[in-house]
Amino acid sequence: MSGLVNALVIVAVAAIVIVRQFRARAINTDRRWWLIPVVLAVVALREPGILDVHHRAESAVLLAVELFIGVATGAGWAWTTRIWTEPDGVVWTKSTKASVAVWLVGIALRIGVYAVGAVLGLRQDSSALMCALAATLLVRSGILVWRAQSLGTANDPTPAYGDGMRSVRRERA
Repeated sequence: MSGLVNALVIVAVAAIVIVRQFRARAINTDRRWWLIPVVLAVVALREPGILDVHHRAESAVLLAVELFIGVATGAGWAWTTRIWTEPDGVVWTKSTKASVAVWLVGIALRIGVYAVGAVLGLRQDSSALMCALAATLLVRSGILVWRAQSLGTANDPTPAYGDGMRSVRRERA
């Protein structure tokens, strides 16, 4: 895929995921929560331009930093997500205001990584960003599934970092 198509896929997936997370949603811990991140990673790794051929070491370091930021963003996002069980046993999630802060910090750090690469004269491909997005989604989903499976009693919300644990209003579907 071309860089433009990759960029459009990244923006579309990020927008859909972010918008969906700020609405209360039931999650199913049995389904294949890892599938979309794996598909994104495979698409990104198929592209030959993930590393700059003239600066392999430097671009590999920037890729590692990008992946670290992706993992940290996913973990931060998962731990700032409110999760609770309804009396019928359905597990619900909803991102919080702290989740917005996690996303803003993650985006700012990614811009910083891109700026460092530009200063070093590295050719940066959108595949690295797509891999980091896959890491973010994989880590977030994995932690949420783990948190959902570890919920104890019905209607006992587990706290999300930065959450005042006000009453949770479930949106109508």
